[in-house]
Amino acid sequence: MPEVDPGFLALPLGAIRAAALEEAARSGAGQAEVRVERIRSQMVVLRDGRVETTVDDVELGVGLRVVVDGAIGFAATVELDPGAAAGLAGEAAELARATGAASGERVELAPEPSPGEVSWVSDHDVDPTTVPLAAKVALLEEWSRRLLAAPGVDHVSAYVLAVVEDKQLGDLQGTVVTQRRVRLHPVLEAIAVDPETGAFESMRTTAPPAGRGWEYLLGVGCDLDAEVEALPGLVAEKLAAPTVEPGSYDLVIDPSNLWLTIHESVGHATELDRALGYEAAYAGTSFATFDQLGTLRYGSDLMQVTGDRTTPHGLATVGWDDEGVEAQRFEIVRDGVLVGYQLDRSMAAANGLGRSNGCAFADSPLHVPIQRMANVSLRPADGEGPTTADLIAGTDRGIYVVGDKSWSIDMQRHNFQFTGQRFYRIEGGRLGGQVKDVAYQARTTDFWASLDGLGGRSTYVLGGAFNCGKGQPGQVAPVSHGCPSARFRAVNVLNTRGEARR
Repeated sequence: MPEVDPGFLALPLGAIRAAALEEAARSGAGQAEVRVERIRSQMVVLRDGRVETTVDDVELGVGLRVVVDGAIGFAATVELDPGAAAGLAGEAAELARATGAASGERVELAPEPSPGEVSWVSDHDVDPTTVPLAAKVALLEEWSRRLLAAPGVDHVSAYVLAVVEDKQLGDLQGTVVTQRRVRLHPVLEAIAVDPETGAFESMRTTAPPAGRGWEYLLGVGCDLDAEVEALPGLVAEKLAAPTVEPGSYDLVIDPSNLWLTIHESVGHATELDRALGYEAAYAGTSFATFDQLGTLRYGSDLMQVTGDRTTPHGLATVGWDDEGVEAQRFEIVRDGVLVGYQLDRSMAAANGLGRSNGCAFADSPLHVPIQRMANVSLRPADGEGPTTADLIAGTDRGIYVVGDKSWSIDMQRHNFQFTGQRFYRIEGGRLGGQVKDVAYQARTTDFWASLDGLGGRSTYVLGGAFNCGKGQPGQVAPVSHGCPSARFRAVNVLNTRGEARR
């Protein structure tokens, strides 16, 4: 198993932790957590086989959160020095007293047992930040050359993003949690241009971002070589495909597309702070309000959704969250009914829900932890279950949707519209050729109520994104969503070209 980075452990972690927490206690804090964190982010971007951008960034700092007289205060510094860490306590306590007086509300944190001194490292073989830049460029160049050499491909973009996150969290209860998270996202996109009309179409790989190391690009967990081989034919077919006739269709949705629909219509909608109206400025609140817990009919009986911070290779997978809560799995939708929310310690305590389910995260040592999304996933059919081909065979007139692209959803997560990378006609249970200009539109509860077929475990894929946004000031968080192929009956399909009057 991989280990915590010795270079991170060589930092004065113990001295910083002790200085910050001792001064926090002297400043009147009943509870306090200090995080020392180092985040290394790398990006390599090629355009038409030539290097366009490279980034290698390291963020390093200390953040201290305190609870003083029922109010939260936070302060941070980039100085890795015990004296600077101790100085954070006075700043955080002063801020807590000021915000407490202004808000008039008392903050409580749900109790959490201390795990003592523990460590956790995400499952990976090769730290991607240790791979030489030349090797990264060479691999992306090879794939780009293959695509550009194919008939009908006019332009190619290729990039890989890698993040390695090292942190240590300590609190007044004696918790010392040291963690390392590794994640990677490769993307290749081919563009085909019609020389006569100037019309163009694009097609990109569907390999999702993953909590893996550099081995992911070399065939462990995905097959980018096969995707690169298929892209030219797929984008050429899309360019020549007929435009879709709008109307009502049964949809068989591939996991490479459905993960995003889950993210927007279920994941964000079941964050409790959003459902209570505390989160409104960044993409709105939620129709799934707290008074409907246990009664809201979210979807059909087939709909089983869990939050899980222990999912292997998940982007939101951790050992402990940024409040020292151990990672866990919990129910959100059971048999189509809303039965749970994603919680941090303050939301759990304020609403009488017992223990937090570990959904606190800060995207920087300089930011306060906020409630963030777990890996929110749709459970596949029991046993072997149907294949994607089986779901298609049971569909008379429909569309098979593959890959994510653009999306839109209203400020209560209730009305949405999604497009995709490619769309295939389904006629009489058989897969036909591609159509284009497709978007599917629905209300969240109507869409999930129309779910009438789930693929088995063999169709299940863990998708996700690096850049889920929330909060003001804004923070971004990585999150995964697993799901099988699934069938939805009588969904409204729009023609995007017609809607845009082009």
